[in-house]
Amino acid sequence: MRRTLKTIALLATIAGLVGCATAAADDPRQLVALPAPMTQHMLSNMRDHLLALTEIQRALGAGAYQRAADVAEQRIGLSSLEAHGAAHMAAFMPQPMQDIGTQMHRAASRFALVAQETGADGNVARAVTALSSVTEQCVACHTAYRAH
Repeated sequence: MRRTLKTIALLATIAGLVGCATAAADDPRQLVALPAPMTQHMLSNMRDHLLALTEIQRALGAGAYQRAADVAEQRIGLSSLEAHGAAHMAAFMPQPMQDIGTQMHRAASRFALVAQETGADGNVARAVTALSSVTEQCVACHTAYRAH
């Protein structure tokens, strides 16, 4: 029985690896080969960006526009570049990927300004539109590139 379970587990693992290899071969996005530590660093940065976007949306929903602005600027905007190690990451990215990243950081900084203005004028629609400019860059990058 144990031997059968081990065999089933081994076959499932092999099938999973073959499936991953097939999926990667069928993936039209450009592969960006990074050293393993850099891949983990980039994935960590992207997870933090997602968490920041969630915090921004929550702040917008609560009418905490300054909080939304602060999170955007410090965690995704141009002010976050040093904390995320953008300079040493860029050397491993194709130029168009770097450009998309730069546009994402700029869009986040622009959103931060709009979110601050929303506190004064109450134009939440403008803030949401500005925030979508950030996520558009995320989608553009994830549509064009993949890491292994």
